[in-house]
Amino acid sequence: MSRSTLTGSLRRAGVLTSVALAVALATAVPAAAHTEVEAEGARALDRNVELTFSAESESGTAGISKLEVILPEGIGPQDVTYEEGPKGWKFAPTSRGYTVSGPKPAVGEDVEYVVTVRQLPDTKEVVFKTLQSYSDGKVDRWIELEEEAEGDGHGHGHPAPRLALKAAAPGAESVSPTPTEAPTTAAPSSGTTSGGPAAEKTSAEPGADDSKDDDGMPVAVPVGIVAAVLVLGGGVWWMRKRRSGAA
Repeated sequence: MSRSTLTGSLRRAGVLTSVALAVALATAVPAAAHTEVEAEGARALDRNVELTFSAESESGTAGISKLEVILPEGIGPQDVTYEEGPKGWKFAPTSRGYTVSGPKPAVGEDVEYVVTVRQLPDTKEVVFKTLQSYSDGKVDRWIELEEEAEGDGHGHGHPAPRLALKAAAPGAESVSPTPTEAPTTAAPSSGTTSGGPAAEKTSAEPGADDSKDDDGMPVAVPVGIVAAVLVLGGGVWWMRKRRSGAA
């Protein structure tokens, strides 16, 4: 083989190697999260922000039936308002966030819905851990944080949806938390209530009050004294009458 032919072969081999390396690098880029959240231009402490969530279907046999979101610190279920989503789907708050669920779409169909958040927290980013359920009972857990989501190094982790926030606008302030509706109970009246302490006291006192005179002395005492006086007086009168008759 001549020197020129050898040089040409090496050059062609080098080009092919470079192309193969470029393809390998391109395919090694980690895949994007399959459940995402977006809010264009969102800043920390922004109010009434619309968040758009999208969940990609990864099942070839079942449709997505429910999405459960675990809210980050600084956002409570009472601060979230459901705007729109798949037909027939409903929003329900939970102790740690909310769910959106309803009739399953077609197999392989993605789901998108929109909520409004009263105010974003004062932080650089917010993470919305999501449990994605299918009609066959399978659950995809998109809950891993960035340092946990590397998976096997090929983008096969389950990263949680995250939203990067710009710095808060000058003068932006945190609003007070949305008040939660507490159960109401009727306050006790100033009068007596059935079965209460006041009622017991009232029912116990009349008998004691009726047995006393104005000085607090039982009525039976003076009545007994009067009866005794009358008996003694009658006895003295009878004895005197008897003696006078005998004389």
